[in-house]
Amino acid sequence: MPIDRDAYQAIRKTLGEKITLVAVSKTKTVEDILALFAEGQRDFGENYVQELTDKRAQLPAAIRWHFIGHLQSNKVKHIISFVYLIHGVDSLKLLNEINKQAAKIPRVVDVLLQVHIAREETKFGLDAAELAQVMETVRTNPEQWAHIRVRGLMGMASNTEDISAVVAEFRQLKGLLDQWFPSDGILSMGMSGDYQLAVKEGSTMVRIGSLLFGKRG
Repeated sequence: MPIDRDAYQAIRKTLGEKITLVAVSKTKTVEDILALFAEGQRDFGENYVQELTDKRAQLPAAIRWHFIGHLQSNKVKHIISFVYLIHGVDSLKLLNEINKQAAKIPRVVDVLLQVHIAREETKFGLDAAELAQVMETVRTNPEQWAHIRVRGLMGMASNTEDISAVVAEFRQLKGLLDQWFPSDGILSMGMSGDYQLAVKEGSTMVRIGSLLFGKRG
């Protein structure tokens, strides 16, 4: 299915300059990604390490690759040299592995901590207490974490028609962002079905796939 150029331009216009659009390109072809790249899109999000590394080898170096899936510690080394932002850091163990692998290059890798805000237990993420533990660990010993930079938070709302529930979850995440990143934190929340609500509640980065590329078959 070809990209929806009109939808893309409309979404970009709605988001404006302050909100980053990450085009979710998992399962999409290199040709589809190139078509959106030609429209001016530079931020693309992938969920699977092998798919990401395969596509990166075939696509322009100007693309900023976001890893938005659940990242296993043993796969970090495959993307650490080039990934622009890792969204789903949901444990101190994973954060430590990212820091360790980045130190070998060396480079500083930007990450977001994933917070569990949804009703579904199947979604990954830290709770508020775990988030506090990770933040305090990193901020108390900055020299030990010299190769990662925690830039903000990421979360996924419940998959529900109950708009009030989704809004409440987004507000919860925004409250945590304000607590830990009061001035300049990145807030990655909102997808194709709820990004407009997310933007109203303070999102600075949305992850949109099906509205741009069409739904997966």
